[in-house]
Amino acid sequence: MEQLTDAQLIERIRNGEMNLFSELVLRYQNKLFAYVYRLVGHKEEAEDVLQEIFIKVYKNLNSFEADRKFSSWIYRISHNEAINFLKKNRKVLVLYYEDDDYLLKKLKTDNNFLKDIITTETSQQLKKVLAKLPPKYQEVIILKYLEEKSYEEIAVILHKPINTVGTLLNRAKSQLKKLLINK
Repeated sequence: MEQLTDAQLIERIRNGEMNLFSELVLRYQNKLFAYVYRLVGHKEEAEDVLQEIFIKVYKNLNSFEADRKFSSWIYRISHNEAINFLKKNRKVLVLYYEDDDYLLKKLKTDNNFLKDIITTETSQQLKKVLAKLPPKYQEVIILKYLEEKSYEEIAVILHKPINTVGTLLNRAKSQLKKLLINK
């Protein structure tokens, strides 16, 4: 099944091969769990949200537009479910991630971004500073640097125009830079 594209797999599921849905789950469960966990912050809660995501995907698979990118669609559902969970449970979005060094490396390699400043930062310092960013900026940082999504994919996931994604990312970087300078 690995040789099938997402579109081919979805087409076969839509044509009645419902047993192939488990392949779709296998392809996305780890990536989506990591994304949801970064938003929710607790393993058990992330697992609950992930289960809801796949239920929603299963129920709405026929509404997926085949000319679109499936990964963006499923991340959009994941984003909505995580945010709904946080709202329902009156929790605040906080950036959670276990591989601190990964984000630090990604930010260091972003051309011209924090080139001089971030070289002296440790992962723990960066994590503390990132936690001070507003949730909308944390989200774009997660999607761009941890999930490695393109501007187009982020636009679909956050349901915002591409230009807005660029603006949010630039503002996030600017605020991050200010916070690092004034820490």
